[in-house]
Amino acid sequence: MPRASSETAARSANGPGYEGRFDELGDYTVAFEKFSEGGDMAPLFRGLPDDRCQCPHWGIVVKGRLTFTYADGQDVVEAGEAYYAPAGHTPAAEPGTETIEFSPSEDLHATMAVVMKNAQALGAKA
Repeated sequence: MPRASSETAARSANGPGYEGRFDELGDYTVAFEKFSEGGDMAPLFRGLPDDRCQCPHWGIVVKGRLTFTYADGQDVVEAGEAYYAPAGHTPAAEPGTETIEFSPSEDLHATMAVVMKNAQALGAKA
């Protein structure tokens, strides 16, 4: 049976205020994420349709709070709550937020290609 934990995840990504560990479970990617600084991540999605994440996610907020902003409003997810965030959102995290999130790998990889380019460009401006 495939399984993953933050300690055994095959890939990692780190940036200012962010630590992520990722592994594949079938056609899904599981992400163990920590947002020590928090913040609005909307700028990372510029260039995608409607400048919003195009990948759905299912997850649990282990600690802290996530806010998903959609064209028609916001959803706030608190520690201990499970969530489904359909495509068409931008996320924001409060400092200290930790999540475990599942995403269809194909959709996630396509979205992350744009996110990584934007992260590099924003980092270059800092």
